Parts: sequence; C-alpha cells; structure tokens
Amino acid sequence: MLSAAWWGFVGGASLLLGAVLAVMVRVPRKVIGTVMAFGAGVLVSAVAFELTEEAYRDGGGTPAVIGLLAGSVVYFVGDWAVDRHGGHRRKSPVHGGIRADARSAPHTGSAEERPSQPAAPSSGSGSGSGGSAASAGGLALVLGALLDGIPESAAIGISLLGGQGVGVAMVAAVFLSNIPESLSATTGLKAAGRSTRWILGLWSGVVVASVLAAVAGHTLLGGASPETVAVIQTFAAGAILTMLADTMMPEATEHAGRVVGLFTVLGFVIAFFVSTLS
Repeated sequence: MLSAAWWGFVGGASLLLGAVLAVMVRVPRKVIGTVMAFGAGVLVSAVAFELTEEAYRDGGGTPAVIGLLAGSVVYFVGDWAVDRHGGHRRKSPVHGGIRADARSAPHTGSAEERPSQPAAPSSGSGSGSGGSAASAGGLALVLGALLDGIPESAAIGISLLGGQGVGVAMVAAVFLSNIPESLSATTGLKAAGRSTRWILGLWSGVVVASVLAAVAGHTLLGGASPETVAVIQTFAAGAILTMLADTMMPEATEHAGRVVGLFTVLGFVIAFFVSTLS
C-alpha cells in the first residue's frame, strides 16, 4: 500500500510542478499546446501497452472490451455534467473553464478569434448571480480535474498488482502528461482571475486524490481474479482515451497547430521505448 501511495504521489506531483511553472513563468500558448501533444502521445502508448495489452493477455478479450466501453461511457457522462456547470475548457490556457453564466452565450469562433472579456468585479461576499456563477465554475473545475486525474492514478496502483513492481512506463506517462495538463489549465485559471492560492490549493487537492486513487487501485484489487483486474485496467484505459479525445488533444491542436501530430508521435515513440525496456 505504501508503494502504491508513493508512486501515486510521484505521478500526481507533476500537476503541482506544472502549476508552479505556470504561476512563475509566462509560457507561450504554442509551447503549451506542443507539450500537451507530447503528453497525449505518451498516454496513448501507456494505455495501449501498459493497460489494454496486459489486460487482454491476462483476462481475455471480453473483460477488456467491457472495461474499455464502461470507462469511456462513465467518463463521458461525468465530463458532460462538469461541462454543463462551467468546466468545459478546464485545460485551456486561455479560458480556465467557461463561467457558468456564459454557458448560454452563442459561439462566435475559436478562442483565438474571440477577444478576451475581463472578469466581472467581485461583489464582496460573493452573493448574487456573479458569486453563484464563480462558485459553480470553481466547483466544476475541481471536479473536472479529479475526473481527469483519478483514472491515471488508479492505473498506477493497478500496475503494482502481482508483485512485479510498478509499471515504470505508466508512472512516466502520467508524470509527463500531467505537467502540460496543469500548465495549460493554470495559465487559463490565471487569465480568468483565479488567485495563486486557489490554483495551488486545487492542484494540491488533486494530488491527494491521486494518491488515494493509486492506493485504492492496488488495495481493492489485491485478491481479485484476472478477469476483474482486466476490467478495471481497461476501465481506466477507456476513461483516459476519452479524456484525451475530448479535452486534451483539441486544446493542443487549437494552440499548437499543425505540429501537434509530430509531437504526439514523438511522445508515443518515447513511451513505447520506455515500455519495452521495462
């Protein structure tokens, strides 16, 4: 259990690293998009070779398919709920999440085409529609960060099952992908007027949740059958893949442009090389 907690912390701590970097340094959007693309490639490789392939080998095809589909559907539903309450662009270096009071605003083009709007001034106690919108949007961002991070951390704990040691490629994938995720989201949160204390508190909470998810993934499945472990492994894989397609890759493409494909493949190749070595 302690090993799972440690590796869950190692994977999740990069969220704080990316957030601190974004708070201290102004990082160009194209750089953020490029790093996000690299992280996405790393995660795709880990999902394919560290989770899905192993699940198929140990548990068979049916549990693997069930887990992939279930993880995708559960993530989709959770992400839809978060989107409706103000967390749609939580990985964006521009938006920092769409405010709840802006959900009904018509779409008038991409983020690069729309002029940024200044945040509404605070009304003291935060009561009224402005305070309610800010609270709803903040909660959605927290829930969205948890929704994105927990499957990855649970996968780290699962990789420790069987007594063969941690899946190095899985930890490396989570660590590397978390940096651009929090880097991008923190840049957007700063642009949306969030305080440094609020931002670091958010990511600290997600790191704690990551540790707990890794411990749960390891502890709860310690005596489970290979088929059950396969379902849980691919459940995490399906959730991660859906997250990549729904939030991470679109943001990377929007801000880095045509080079996204190249850096995604680069991340995939490096992660694959690490996986074969481990």
